[in-house]
Amino acid sequence: MNADETRTATERAAVATGGCQCGAVRFALYAAPQNVHVCHCRMCQRATGGLFAALAGAARADFAWTRGTPAFFSSSNPARRGFCAQCGTPLSFAYERPEARIYVTIGSLDAAAGVPIVRQYGIESRLPWVQFCDSVPAEATAADAAAAAYLATMQNFQS
Repeated sequence: MNADETRTATERAAVATGGCQCGAVRFALYAAPQNVHVCHCRMCQRATGGLFAALAGAARADFAWTRGTPAFFSSSNPARRGFCAQCGTPLSFAYERPEARIYVTIGSLDAAAGVPIVRQYGIESRLPWVQFCDSVPAEATAADAAAAAYLATMQNFQS
């Protein structure tokens, strides 16, 4: 965790808050969630135990853990996923690059209904019987050459 991720809630007014189901870990976003999306890729399916991961992003400077500290699992060489070690709630996803956004799971937000998705990723792994937000723009994981080149360097640490 860097200094921006450990700011206390009293330093700025939170735009959105959330946390795990047992209350041990809480977080705050100090700017409106960005790049709100779902990801259908197999890594996200496994990480959430669901049909997809629903994620809302923030610059690291606009995010803080406000109660407790999550446990982390490196699901691949560039990415870490935060979760509550007590109740298991999936909470975050972030690439290890300092300039990268941190993403929180939409379902862990206190007011999730106010954070609609605007994009779908990883549609090549969308389960064929999932009919979900068909009007939301979608793209495959390696839709362009830059993404394909980056993904070629990734090592998956999930079994």
